[in-house]
Amino acid sequence: MAFTHSGRDLETFAARIRACRLCRDALGPERLPHEPRPILRVSTTARLLVASQAPGMRVHLTGLPFNDRSGDRLRAWMNVSREIFYDESRVAIAPMGFCFPGQNPAKADLPPRPECRQTWHDGLFERMPRIELILAIGRYAQDYHFVRLGRPLRRGASLAEIVGAWRSQAGTHPRIIALPHPSWRNNGWIERNPWFEAEVLPMLREAVARAVAAQPERGALRGNNLAKATAKIAPQRPQSGVK
Repeated sequence: MAFTHSGRDLETFAARIRACRLCRDALGPERLPHEPRPILRVSTTARLLVASQAPGMRVHLTGLPFNDRSGDRLRAWMNVSREIFYDESRVAIAPMGFCFPGQNPAKADLPPRPECRQTWHDGLFERMPRIELILAIGRYAQDYHFVRLGRPLRRGASLAEIVGAWRSQAGTHPRIIALPHPSWRNNGWIERNPWFEAEVLPMLREAVARAVAAQPERGALRGNNLAKATAKIAPQRPQSGVK
């Protein structure tokens, strides 16, 4: 299979994303109220893409995505260690909004900024042709990736309907597995839908294990390798009703 984009091309494109100031330079009330810090972790060899919403305040400050309790839960769902999760040669992480979007008056995070999707996403994923599995976390990521791959979701579909249709994606390439956000705010949804832990998580772990098992090519391009700074821990399996 011929790839139309080189690793150097991806590196250059990712550098342009990291230098983006479109939101900060906007005029009027839509202007980003703080300095941008685009967060993404990509490589030409990654076969697994974690497609999330947007960085929160902690990620904005540290530059490391999912370095919090939500990330611990996501890694438990996937049954991978921090070392594997932050290995860019195997796992890419690209949110729908690359920067922390700020908070509303109630201190809840705002939705991902649309400028990222409009400006960068199509070009980014064109440069990552080896992706075999996409974990689409949250509705913004689900809407974008299902449409991008020609599988639009039914308008008005609920989270349970989208996540529960995982069997329909078997045999597709790349395969999309829709997930709720691993935040504690979704504890109630997880408890009301016990099939998620009973059926979806075992399937998810098998698919993830296959995607991260393949070794990258020698000398493959990686981004800023923060995996060295993360502690190596054994993967953990969540118990029913994880909080």
